[in-house]
Amino acid sequence: QIYLPILEDVLLWDYKSGSVIREFHDLGCTSLVTQLSFNQTNNQLAVGYNDGSIRIWEEDSLIVTLNGHSSAVTALEWDADALKLFSASKDTNIIIWDTLSHQGLARLKGHRDVVNSLHFLPTNHLVSSSNDSFIKLWDLNTHLCIQTLIGHRTAIQSTTIKDDILASGSSDGEIRLWSIDYEALKNGLSTDENNNIITFINYLTNLSTHTINRKRITQLSFHDSLPLLAILSSDKSIEFLRLRTAEEIKAKLARRKRRNKDKGKPVNENASEEVTINDRLTPHLVLHSNSKVKSFSFPPLPSSFDHKAPAQVLLALANNAAEVHAIPQPTKKSVEDSQPEAVRLHSLDLPGHRADIRALALSSDDQLLASASNGQLKIWNMKTQACLRTIECGYAICIAFLPGNKTIVVGTKSGNLELYDLISSTQIADVDAHDNTIYGIDISPSKKSFVTASGDKDVKFWDIVQVERDSDTVVDTKVTSVGIVHTRTLKMTDEVLAVKFSPDSRLIAVSLLDSTVKVFFNDSLKFYLSLYGHKLPVLSMDISYDSKLIITSSADKNIKIWGLDFGDCNKSLFGHDGSVMQVKFEKDSHKFWSSSKDATITYWDGDKFEQIQKLHGHQGEIWALVTSNDGQFLVTGSHDKSIRVWEKLDEPLFLEEEREKALEELYEADLNEAQNDQDDEKEAEDVHKATSATLMAGEKIIEALELADEDVNALKDYEALSDIDKAKVGAPPSRHAQFIAVGNPTADEYVLKFVLEKISPAELHDALLVLPFSHVVSLLSYLEIWSEKVGSFKWNKIKLTIIVKGWNIALVARVLFFLLKTHHHQIVANRVMRNTMIGLREKLRTRLSEQKSLVGYNLAALKVIRRAHDADTIAKYLEEEDMDEERANQRLKADEEALMNAGKKRKRIII
Repeated sequence: QIYLPILEDVLLWDYKSGSVIREFHDLGCTSLVTQLSFNQTNNQLAVGYNDGSIRIWEEDSLIVTLNGHSSAVTALEWDADALKLFSASKDTNIIIWDTLSHQGLARLKGHRDVVNSLHFLPTNHLVSSSNDSFIKLWDLNTHLCIQTLIGHRTAIQSTTIKDDILASGSSDGEIRLWSIDYEALKNGLSTDENNNIITFINYLTNLSTHTINRKRITQLSFHDSLPLLAILSSDKSIEFLRLRTAEEIKAKLARRKRRNKDKGKPVNENASEEVTINDRLTPHLVLHSNSKVKSFSFPPLPSSFDHKAPAQVLLALANNAAEVHAIPQPTKKSVEDSQPEAVRLHSLDLPGHRADIRALALSSDDQLLASASNGQLKIWNMKTQACLRTIECGYAICIAFLPGNKTIVVGTKSGNLELYDLISSTQIADVDAHDNTIYGIDISPSKKSFVTASGDKDVKFWDIVQVERDSDTVVDTKVTSVGIVHTRTLKMTDEVLAVKFSPDSRLIAVSLLDSTVKVFFNDSLKFYLSLYGHKLPVLSMDISYDSKLIITSSADKNIKIWGLDFGDCNKSLFGHDGSVMQVKFEKDSHKFWSSSKDATITYWDGDKFEQIQKLHGHQGEIWALVTSNDGQFLVTGSHDKSIRVWEKLDEPLFLEEEREKALEELYEADLNEAQNDQDDEKEAEDVHKATSATLMAGEKIIEALELADEDVNALKDYEALSDIDKAKVGAPPSRHAQFIAVGNPTADEYVLKFVLEKISPAELHDALLVLPFSHVVSLLSYLEIWSEKVGSFKWNKIKLTIIVKGWNIALVARVLFFLLKTHHHQIVANRVMRNTMIGLREKLRTRLSEQKSLVGYNLAALKVIRRAHDADTIAKYLEEEDMDEERANQRLKADEEALMNAGKKRKRIII
């Protein structure tokens, strides 16, 4: 099984059967996946995104979303126990995350450019490399850089570590090898006998390869279990180097001595020659792929793996495909002279397109979808979203279903019209229709003909007819199929980019390269109107169902709405940041859709001239858009090689809410820019990132504190009244509706259990930063109350009062320590808070001591239970299976390992 990123999602594939096992999708996330890291210890998948966020998944459940980076995540690394996650980003920072408390521990800021790779060392150190040409070694105890390696002249694209060898590759093709002194790392900073500081990582040599030299290195990776080093450059090949065994190194040194002896050089037979790193590495093979390799990964090997068997490597290709290759191990015979070759075992390439999706078409019943790209035509079932047919074709620019939905016509870049029969998946005709690219095809409202627009300045009309052709399956047999016949040609003065019939068949509109749209009468082809106003050529157009409006979209980022009565421009709409590639009217409506190179889709009201909704999802230019015949959905195709289906919902849409969403997106973008502008010389600092979610959480805390303070003060004022005044006032003051709505809790209980505990641990610190100091003072008073409360819970409908006092002491302590760290100077200067702080100190110390005792008591009880279980199990083995004590202990250990492994899933690897 393999994890593959699919734009903003991650899919778990069974590469042998080619089926999807699980999909990891977070609603509302439209950012591109940039990094994956699966941890075998806890079966958790960490996913980094282009917006700087990190999501941690377990099975198909999202555990937490971590926000700390302001740019794309470029590297992810787990520590040995999976308790910490390290992330690097294009913002040049490295963040250490606590995966238990879901908070950032520290932000490391030593690099000056994009950080490309991270490696955790068992001595609790971290190695990072960056585009600033430096490799840095970080002490994770002090969060300080303790060594910087200088040597590369250009950006370091990748590093890899095996045992004590560190390999680094740069964009100029240089590969450097370094040695890691783990003993020095354990001892810490020290000096040698000459009083020189002992370095932890030392340069060994440059690695020379046969094929990679002077090519940009994009990825280096040692195999975890096998003696292999893979080097990926900026082309279609991966070079594999092999670490020689001790026997091979001994034989190589012996041959070197013999050669030196034959050349007459002095040779000391008794002296032992030093083994260099170049003696240990030797070329193994070069794997060539049909497409550019974006990344690769070695799968982890099971304990029962035969080390003589071929190793596997997984490739993610730039053409939206993935492959699994076998790397054979060298044989004993002629190890040095053998030339092994990689063998492709599996491929995941059928489901998707290999190139940009340039055209889409829906059948008349909306059951089938045709998509076309350079060299491929695919037919999809709209209900199951399964690919039914994959047919080879030319470079498709436009496509359309012919009447009957059994034949598709494809307009190509070469000017040909290709007809394909869907039942047999064969090409039934290839007509040399134009001398240049065919940019548009439109079926007439009568469904008996169609028109094509081309760069050869011609608009040609074609009739759809029935013709006889030779059968593809039966020899000497004729079959009837759809054919086309050229009937008329309309000569234009410039290249034609689009063409459209009016629904009443009265008019035909033609878009020209001179940025104008000419409208002709369909029957006589006489000139009717000229629509001019765009600054750049019109790329797409559509005519409304009543033939009264025509909309045009242009490369000038503008959409214009015209009246077909007099050719007057009703409105110019600007809603995109790129060329508007497609516009389509909704069925029986003046509302329409537009798609653009800015990767967005916009929904417009053509009568009120206002934007209704903007849809985000694609990660690249949107080339194609088609609306359904029932008006319930639309389909888009993009440069990101994806096809997306957008469905209408029954939920009402409020324009004010859409405008507020757009303003929130702009505000969050401004927040990110402000955070990027901050320049701090500190090498390590706390992890904070303001987002709309943290701001809203902070506002909820402020609102809750204000409500609680108001409720407490009102009750105090009432209690302060004398009995006579209370009788005059009557009943106690009424409480706020917010308290009554959640069960009428006390003010302090509402703040804790209905607000603070609802905030995600990953957002808590950033939410607390929003609080002004006056609200911090109020919150500290509630912390004192919570630290002395007695908690209770229900179990099997029985109410139990726990022995340990205090409400959620872990959360109380976390909030308190953060507030003290953030507002230390103001709290110290405020004498009014002295009594509150003294009370908090005494109560919290007591509560934390109680918590510590409780944890110790539980731990001791678990150890007692464990010893009793082990003793019973060993006694059972001794009595029933007649084992001695040593074998019984071995059997117990084996059973425990089997139980541990039973809870783990099958091995998975990451591309």
